[in-house]
Amino acid sequence: MAATNISESIPFYDVFGYYEWTLTLADPRTKGWPMVDSVVPTLTCVCIYLFLVWIGPRIMRDRKPFDLTSFLIPYNLAMALLNLYICLQLFVGSTMRRYSYICEPCRQSFDPAELRIVDAVWWYYFSKVLEFSDTFFFILRKKDNQLTFLHVYHHSTMFSFWWIGIKWVPSGSTFLPAMVNSFIHVLMYAYYGLSAVGPHMNKYLWWKKYLTILQLIQFTVAMILGINGIVTGCEFPLWMHYTLIGYMISFIVLFGNFYAQAYLQGKPIRQFEINCINMGAIKEPKEKCN
Repeated sequence: MAATNISESIPFYDVFGYYEWTLTLADPRTKGWPMVDSVVPTLTCVCIYLFLVWIGPRIMRDRKPFDLTSFLIPYNLAMALLNLYICLQLFVGSTMRRYSYICEPCRQSFDPAELRIVDAVWWYYFSKVLEFSDTFFFILRKKDNQLTFLHVYHHSTMFSFWWIGIKWVPSGSTFLPAMVNSFIHVLMYAYYGLSAVGPHMNKYLWWKKYLTILQLIQFTVAMILGINGIVTGCEFPLWMHYTLIGYMISFIVLFGNFYAQAYLQGKPIRQFEINCINMGAIKEPKEKCN
């Protein structure tokens, strides 16, 4: 009787019990992998990230911005190469297994090609904690205008949601958003790397807005595939379809708003001027940015 009263008076008991039950459904292929067995490491990293986002600008308020140019170039190159590796592994593995791009069930197979996909999805998940560095570099360089809600929401939630992916559905239709997003991140980190080289690279960086367009297309297609999966009864976890649709809608709204504000509203800002500001050239005479 006492146990019944406790469970009825403390809702958390039921929540924790449900969480423990879901762990029994986890994919056995990733059991024991780094940061996968428990949600604690992921939540701890996210909490530390959010705390640093809050405290960082306050610490830097009366300090000079750091010049990280010599570090940003190899960092962005390394991130571009990591995402290229993930993208290629997912493409090769899914091709070998003849994956469908429309609907692919998550089968707990230990086939080498299937494990190649699972391994790549883990690296994709882990890359999201490495991407926290993007935010920390903004803070150290005092680019506080870059610490938007979109930026922080994107980084913190992607890492959290992909823990769910690697824990329960590390293969099947999970491969497609990871593969496409990795490809886009290859382009994105290549852009960041070129930007870090110096202002003389600005004339080659006219394609920044097209990265946002690619991301919007990616989110829209993923949402449509999620809806299609529900309608057609795709043999992929139903809760994952609904989660994907809701998450993609949030990105479409936030990235769409960013695109509208950056490129559609008010007087257009020339791309060279945007890059000039981003590179910190606002300290130089105005004519150097024209």
